[in-house]
Amino acid sequence: MSWLTQWIPTFFAPRYAWLFLLAIPVIIFYFLKLRRTRIAISSLALWQQVINDQRVNAPFQKFKRNMLLFLQLLLLSLLALAAMQPFWGGDSERLTYLPILIDCSASMGAVDAEGTSRLDVAKGEIQSIIDGLLPDQKLTLIAMGSTARRLTEFTDNKTLLADALKRLEVEQVPSKLTDGLRLAQALSRTQSIETVRLYSDGNLPTRPNPATGELMAEVDFDLPFTVDFFQIDPPGNNIGITALNARRSSPERWDIFIRIEGTTSASTEAELVLTSNGEPVGDERVILNAGESQRLVFSVDARTDQALQAKLQPVGFDALAADNDAWLNLPKGREVDVYCPTDMTAFRHALESLPGVLVYPRADGVEPTNDYDLVISNNKDDITRETSLGIFIGVLPDDLTSLISIQDEPAEVVDWERDAQILQHVQLKEVIISEMPVKNEGISDVSIEDLGYSILAHGTQGPLIVSQRVGIGKRYFLLFHTDRSTLPYRVGFPVFIANAINEAMQLASLADIRAPSTGVLPAQVMSEVGTYRVTSPDGRHEERSTDGDGVLKGISAPEVGEYQIRKSGDLVARVGVSLLDPTESRLETVDTIVFNELSVEAEQQTVQQDAPLWTWFAATGFVVLLFEWWYFQRRPVGVPD
Repeated sequence: MSWLTQWIPTFFAPRYAWLFLLAIPVIIFYFLKLRRTRIAISSLALWQQVINDQRVNAPFQKFKRNMLLFLQLLLLSLLALAAMQPFWGGDSERLTYLPILIDCSASMGAVDAEGTSRLDVAKGEIQSIIDGLLPDQKLTLIAMGSTARRLTEFTDNKTLLADALKRLEVEQVPSKLTDGLRLAQALSRTQSIETVRLYSDGNLPTRPNPATGELMAEVDFDLPFTVDFFQIDPPGNNIGITALNARRSSPERWDIFIRIEGTTSASTEAELVLTSNGEPVGDERVILNAGESQRLVFSVDARTDQALQAKLQPVGFDALAADNDAWLNLPKGREVDVYCPTDMTAFRHALESLPGVLVYPRADGVEPTNDYDLVISNNKDDITRETSLGIFIGVLPDDLTSLISIQDEPAEVVDWERDAQILQHVQLKEVIISEMPVKNEGISDVSIEDLGYSILAHGTQGPLIVSQRVGIGKRYFLLFHTDRSTLPYRVGFPVFIANAINEAMQLASLADIRAPSTGVLPAQVMSEVGTYRVTSPDGRHEERSTDGDGVLKGISAPEVGEYQIRKSGDLVARVGVSLLDPTESRLETVDTIVFNELSVEAEQQTVQQDAPLWTWFAATGFVVLLFEWWYFQRRPVGVPD
């Protein structure tokens, strides 16, 4: 920046310089004002001393006689300068439309030793931009938390922008920079946006830089504009809970796994206390060196319901409080209840060989006390059975009958989704099938997917295996009869059955359970269909209705803590959500963001913003006006009170 640009103000509206021409009529009217009346007196003897003093002070007296003119010209000049809207130019380019992305993720709530959060620091810098807005500049504020949302439209209303900025709060979720950039990209289609400003602490998903080995943030996004990245300095040390899982090691016991991680800047220390249903389960002292983590293991009884809470009590300064608590609800442990018709001998034999599995119908006629965890059937009528996971063999769903036909011809598996949970480690390449599902004329895979199905295995002329989501459960359809294939004789068949049992246990919360994290509450199966009231940890309420299956889902959970679900005032469920994000707890920051085509480095210094000066000229003019009123309205010297 040149010396002239830095010290000589620029005028936004120089066209108002014509106001200085008003000085001409002011001067003319001043000299045309009425003169004092001359009066003849008998002697000047008594005035001689006054005349002598007047001669001595003639220059000052002459100035004093023209004081009103000088004050009026000064006032006019100040008002004309204010109308021209002068300002000192900042370091950054002047932009007409400027989106500002504000990271309000959990790490932005980290505080320094003075108790100031990273978001408060960002707010202070953004407020200076708002204060320095020129009449042709408009801002829009975009918050990036669980998702990106606009706080304001493009506006130059400083009061509106300041109020929106003041109401912005930290959301205890990981940052989603891509959502904010996509929203800014959508705005660029209607407004001319050249630059976007990002205020963040740089706590973003990272990968090592191949060239230097240092961490850098990688964002899958093609930039249609320039990004100015302003990084907020990181706070002090932090230690937090980054994982809370449970695994049933036996029908009588749950193993609880808790991971603790600290920042890379220095060693950290804390006391971990685990309680269940309000009773202590165990505690552990955790001391971590810089960048270390530690996994702790506890055990609880699986024969009763367990409501676990892990609480971390840091020793010394802790920058982030949101990761010091975690919750996990464990159901009572039991066997897996499976329904499989008696004529499906191969399936029943494979199921009965697995420990902890009860296969129905039983010879004694006993039925499970609850819904089935898994239904494996070759009967279309069994689709209506209540279950978390259903596998239907040789069954074509009614809504696919117009799209797919089953022909009595040999078929083979062309490809399959190897990452699908039920097909993991299952080899289908050499399976021989004696019937062929064929897509009808004009039908494509997209037509099938539009009905809510996912194709897991493809044949030569149509899908062989499809899946469908039903509430929080799932259904698999093998569109061929396994007894007319070589699948039951393959090594992958018992693996297929084991995969089905593992997935059924997960859907029924009987095997591995992870503590829910912030963002969205996990789907809740309610005892009856209706409207429920959800109360967040900070006391806010939300009314939500279940779907036709009695599932309550899609409830926003941006804060760590326990959410209460009530119906008609009665408490029906408590669900605790936790931060559980290693990136947020470690408070690692990066100063480089790598996009698809280029990288952006953080600004090392705070950019000096444009500083409007017209308010100072207007205020000075008001002071001159008050002085003029006081000077010419004060009581003359020598006049008695």
